Formats: sequence, structure tokens, C-alpha cells
Amino acid sequence: MNTVGVDIGGTQIKLAVFSPEGVMLGKWTRDTHADDPGQEHPPKFAHIVRDLLEENVPAPYRIGIAAPGLAAKDGRSIAFMPARMHGIANFDWTIWLDHEALVPVLNDAHAALLGEVWRGAGTGCRDAVLITLGTGVGGAILSDGRLLKGVIGRAGHFGHVSISDDGEQSMTGTPGALEPAIGNYTVARRSNGRFSSTRELVEAHVAGDAEASSVWLKSVRALARAITSLINLFDPEMIIIGGGVAQAGKALFQPLSAMLDEVEWRPAGHRVRIVPAQLGEWAGAYGAAWNALNL
Repeated sequence: MNTVGVDIGGTQIKLAVFSPEGVMLGKWTRDTHADDPGQEHPPKFAHIVRDLLEENVPAPYRIGIAAPGLAAKDGRSIAFMPARMHGIANFDWTIWLDHEALVPVLNDAHAALLGEVWRGAGTGCRDAVLITLGTGVGGAILSDGRLLKGVIGRAGHFGHVSISDDGEQSMTGTPGALEPAIGNYTVARRSNGRFSSTRELVEAHVAGDAEASSVWLKSVRALARAITSLINLFDPEMIIIGGGVAQAGKALFQPLSAMLDEVEWRPAGHRVRIVPAQLGEWAGAYGAAWNALNL
């Protein structure tokens, strides 16, 4: 039986069908319309998911969902998602899709890590950490083959770890947090208005702009401090870095490696591998499908 993975993002819904071995057999995208007025119950994106399934995927199939927010303990919904994605909280996908089996729901970063371990950069790995660098910073932890979710599902929110006593607070109130130090949403503030995106900042850095380099390398240094702390906490085989900021490529990974040479604890010379994610924007769909396949 094939398995469907659905990743419901703030701007796009990504739906893909996979064979039991994890081969992608087909994929579709639609705009989410997450904040359209008058669509809160049921939300418009719920109709879009159901329409995509009816139009493209013949029964029978398993199906899993990935979405932003904290997943409920029973795995049937997102329990907590403040301020955006109206209608996603407490929405029961098993009931809505009238599916014969549970439609399990995962946090999107948790799903992305499972996807990368199933068919991406971490294939076969049992101890891995994923850091997603985009507008904000998220992540997930796999320990001895088990996804760590925590008591209320917030494990892996690495953007809200404190790396300094004098940095900016994150949206959760964490002082000196990683997210404002490297997240795309603070680039204009960090660069005194010179740049509006990480891409612009990195392009100027690569071109030899000294001011841009100072801003960018300060952000990479913050990431290095966070990574060495995560290594000491979870002792992973590898750390996978994904998200839009990771598309900086060598401009990110080369200075990050040099900075980790200075701060990473390496007993007996053991060095944790730092690798780019491989599945791109489809990692969450892969992970949602794996989660359904392995109920």
C-alpha cells in the first residue's frame, strides 16, 4: 500500500505519494490560503487537502500530516499554534478525511528530520539533530532511533535556546536567543537596514563587503555556539542543517566548520558531522509519510 505525506505550510500545501520503500511516486502543491477570512471551521486548507487526495490519489493508502505548531499527545491534531494558521489548532484530520485508520499529525520540523533520516542526508542514522534556518529557527532530535517530542511537543525549538546574556529576546521571551541572531526576519535590523534578506547579506559577504562579512560571520558564530551546546546535550552522529538560510552553501558551512574547530568538544578526536539537508521543501512530506507508515 502506498503512503501519502502532506506538509501544510504557511504559504503552500505539499502533498506527495510514496511507495513503501520511500520512492516518491507523485507530488502536488497548492496555495494554503491560511489566513483567508471566513474559513476557520473547517479551514480552507482542509478542503484543499481533501480535494488533492480525491483528484490524484486512488484508495487505499495510508496518510500522515505535518504542520507548524505543537502536536497533540494523541497524534490526531496540532494542539497549539498561536497567531497564524487559523483553524489548524485542534483540527482532527482523521475525522475530516474520514479515513479508516488514524491520520497521524507531526510538527513540521519533527517530520522533516524523520524524512531526512528515511531518504535524505541522515539515511540510516539513529542519532541525529536537524536545525532549520529560515525566517526563524527550528529543529528536531532523533535519539537512539526515537524522535524526542517532550512533554508538550516543543522539543527541538532551537531558535529559543539562549546563547548570550546580552542578545535579543526570541518571540518566546528567551534572552540572547539563536533565532534573532541568525533568522531571516532580523537581517534588516542586524545590518542597520542595508539588507532585507539573508541572500542579499551573503551575496555581499561573498563579494568582499567588509560590513556584510562582519554581520554574517557574527551570525554564524552564534550558530556555532548553539551547535556545540546541542552536541554536548544529545551526542548526535550528525547535525543536519536545512532551511532557506542553509542555501548559503560554502559561505555558511566553511566558516561554521572553522568556528566549530575552536569550540566543539571532541573526545578522542571524535568530530560530529555537519551536513546540509537533501530533501529541500519536501522533507516534511517525506517525514509525514514515514510517520504514517510506521504507526
